[in-house]
Amino acid sequence: MATRSFVVYLLVSFSVAVLLAHIYFNVPRRGTSPVSLSLRVGPEVGGTTKLWPALKFSWRIVLATVIGFLGSGFGTVGGVGGGGIFVPMLTLLLGFDTKSAAALSKCMIMGASASSFWYNLRVPHPTREVPIIDYDLALLFQPMLMLGITIGVALSVVFPYWLITVLIIILFAGTSSRSFMKGIEMWKEESILKKEMARHTHVNSRGELLIDTVYDPLVSREEKSPLQLMRSNLDLKKLAVLGIVWTSFLLLQVLKNDVSVCGKLYWILFISQFPVAAGVFGYEAAKLYREHKRRMLSGNMENICEASIQWNAVHLGFCALCGVVGGTVGGLLGSGGGFILGPLLLEIGVMPQVASATATFVMMFSSSLSVVEFYLLKRFPIPYALYLTSVSILAGFWGQFFIRKLITFLRRASIIVFILSAVIFASALTMGVIGIENSIQMIKDGEFMGFLSFCESQ
Repeated sequence: MATRSFVVYLLVSFSVAVLLAHIYFNVPRRGTSPVSLSLRVGPEVGGTTKLWPALKFSWRIVLATVIGFLGSGFGTVGGVGGGGIFVPMLTLLLGFDTKSAAALSKCMIMGASASSFWYNLRVPHPTREVPIIDYDLALLFQPMLMLGITIGVALSVVFPYWLITVLIIILFAGTSSRSFMKGIEMWKEESILKKEMARHTHVNSRGELLIDTVYDPLVSREEKSPLQLMRSNLDLKKLAVLGIVWTSFLLLQVLKNDVSVCGKLYWILFISQFPVAAGVFGYEAAKLYREHKRRMLSGNMENICEASIQWNAVHLGFCALCGVVGGTVGGLLGSGGGFILGPLLLEIGVMPQVASATATFVMMFSSSLSVVEFYLLKRFPIPYALYLTSVSILAGFWGQFFIRKLITFLRRASIIVFILSAVIFASALTMGVIGIENSIQMIKDGEFMGFLSFCESQ
């Protein structure tokens, strides 16, 4: 019930904001002219000039390294990436233009997600003999997320800058507060479990605490070597399917960038992404639906995957909607879809450790797709990309290592949920405050505050 109420809040808030913007700002005022309204921060609000500062040692690069390291570490642990922190850092602190900052932000998210994926391959599931990454949920959400990102990027050209700022505040405030409340609920549950576990504490040889004792096996699990864990955490068949989806979207994006905008071939390539995403989602959704129905008929109440929801048509449609909305928001704001996917996985009953691992795994695909596309378009400087990606790779690995040790010491997996909430809240502050400031400046400068034509703005 709480999940549906939250989704209704997002849909109603977004719809009202867009409707009001269309009513009051759809007609240009005299003496104003449309400007590029992609998400921008910094003094050059309306500018499109490429700004690439030189990579040299200074206090700015040191501070950016620290912020990038902490943002990547905590962002991957929370499963949200950290794009809402990286873009303001790159523009305000290092002096990049917004388009280049968004591209470099994707490089950092990709590096942190890839290192977290590598680390998680050697981590056992907290309570069951299954991979810590839920590949079924990844297959369910990844195609819709990537489709949503494509839609969001297109909308970012049309939507006015002030409206994007409003949507940032609505989304981040809602997801942050909802995640925080979820963390409090889990904290209370863990407090009760800790009292019950006082006499029977289960810690394996790797020093990892098995928190949810309700699901602990009756017979102690056989300890696996790192190589065995890696093999058990890899599902090559589903990885291959995800790779095919990734390649398909990449080819369509590359071909779309090489044709004239709004031409017949452009729209054919744009629409071609829908059947690709729908086909993969439909295949996975049908499999979950059939398995759920079979288990219900046989009286087997065990969950099919990590989510604790019933895989009926309504819930599958809800997941499709959330995937598209999450991707659209990520493409619209330039922050990736983790700000929706991470909280969503928690809402449908996925354990924090599995939600974090699965969300970062999905983000690795979506962010790497953007990085390849940005590289082909020459949107970022290679030296900075290599440096910041290296920082994020280290941060992703050590972030996972440190937080898992902290969870073991405190015996609370809810720490992941609080980290997720904190990262989203920090992103809301940075992007919201800067967005409001720039919107006020645009109003003072008399810039057009309404919707732009998609074809004319390219």
